Parts: sequence; structure tokens; C-alpha cells
Amino acid sequence: MEFPLERVTLWLTQWHGGDHAALEKVTNLLYEDLRRLASHYLRDESPAHTLQATALVHELYLRVSTIRDIEWKDRGHFITFATQTMRRILIDHARKRRAVKRDGSTIGSWEEPSTAPDIDVLVVDQALTRMAAIYPRHAEVVELRFFGGLDAPEVAQALQLSVRTVERDWRFAKAWLQHEISSR
Repeated sequence: MEFPLERVTLWLTQWHGGDHAALEKVTNLLYEDLRRLASHYLRDESPAHTLQATALVHELYLRVSTIRDIEWKDRGHFITFATQTMRRILIDHARKRRAVKRDGSTIGSWEEPSTAPDIDVLVVDQALTRMAAIYPRHAEVVELRFFGGLDAPEVAQALQLSVRTVERDWRFAKAWLQHEISSR
């Protein structure tokens, strides 16, 4: 009997080879994982945030479905890519919201109550981009842990590292990012 993770790798390979139905199979099998990632991304957003987890997964699907040149290695590679893509979608969304506020326009539910938690996704993204230039592996760990909501063993599996290495990278990255963000 073939395990679901092995099927994901097979379907990713088939999709890369031109089988359009294979992407749907991967998406159906990983849909709950992708929804969990999307929910994790959105958990610190304002309750008035207009992008919901389902919409984020659907936007991810639209973006991923147009890509043909990636040779997928396995489920971890796909999840890493999905996490990075969701981050980009949220950054684009945050930039659009900021542009709307700058213009003085308000569009329905885009107004955020002042009591909403205020994690500036753009500031975190900028710091993470700087980190990726210096410490690329550490930045991947942060993306998967902070943005993706994966635990250390899941990150270790996705990046093919030991759990101890992931935990060490996570501690370093948190300290580095905290210093980087607070010094700006």
C-alpha cells in the first residue's frame, strides 16, 4: 500500500510532467494542511481583516496552478513553497490596505478597529528578507514556524534537517529578528 506522502510526491511529479489532474489530487489531499497554514497566517490579523483562510488557500491554488517549471521534490518542498506564496499574498494584501489608508479612502470592512492586535506584516517581511540574504536557512525556518505554523519536527522534515538544528536556528532567528525589528 502506498502512503499519502508518497502519493503527493508522485502527483507533484505527474503535475510537473503535464498532468493537470494531479495538481487537484495534491490540493485535495493537502487542503486541510493548507487551511491550517492559512489560518495560522491570519490568526494575528485584525478581526476586520478582509482575507479569510479559505480565500487565502484559493488564491494560493490560483498562483500555484499557473506554475509549470518547478521540479517538486516532495510534500515538504510543496508546503515550503505554499508557505512562501501565502506570505507574498498577505504582503501584497497589506500593501494594498496601506495604500488605501494613505489615499484616505475607506472600503467597507477594511477599516481596522484600534483594539486589533498590531503585528506589522510588512515590517516582519522586510526583516525576514534581510535575514534571508545573510542566513537563508534560518529565514526558511522562520517562514515555516512563524508564518506556516509548523512545529520543529515538521520543519525538520520539510527542510531535511535535524530537529535540534531547527530548534537552534529558531532560537537564533528569533533573537536576530527581534534585534533587527527593534533597532529600526
